[in-house]
Amino acid sequence: MEGLSLTVVGLGIIIVGAGYGISRIGQAAMEAMSRQPEISSKIQTAMIVVAALIEGAALFAIVVAWLKG
Repeated sequence: MEGLSLTVVGLGIIIVGAGYGISRIGQAAMEAMSRQPEISSKIQTAMIVVAALIEGAALFAIVVAWLKG
């Protein structure tokens, strides 16, 4: 039972970390777009790519934590 509770805590940390990382990307992208609106499409594309990479890494970490638990 203790292994399961540690797995749940680990999964929670992974999810919170991924959410925080994506929110920081969004914040930085909005600030950059407000400073240079002419390149907002390039910034948005880069933001989406990086957010997808973070989600992929988080999903991989969730699967590993789940299998270890």
